[in-house]
Amino acid sequence: MSHVAVAHHEESRSPYYAVWIGLLFLTAVEVVLAYKQVFAPLHMLEVLMVLSIVKSALIIGWFMHLKFEISRMKWILMIALVACLTLMFIFFADAFRILSLGAR
Repeated sequence: MSHVAVAHHEESRSPYYAVWIGLLFLTAVEVVLAYKQVFAPLHMLEVLMVLSIVKSALIIGWFMHLKFEISRMKWILMIALVACLTLMFIFFADAFRILSLGAR
């Protein structure tokens, strides 16, 4: 009977806690910005989108372990992300036509 050696490495949990605390902080910033309405709505949307992208990058990199993947996998994900964001901005720009219809 052969035994297969499994590569096992101990990893500290402190980076995960730091990322988790960072995510909590960014979420708190988003909530405060939403309730205080510090910026104009368009600028608020831009700020919240950037914060959401930063949060998703932290989640994907650390909790989904993408930082350990090969570079080809990272490029595929980035291309898909750029395609999704491009489509969002195309449809977001198209949504401004509702203002010319008089609906508010």
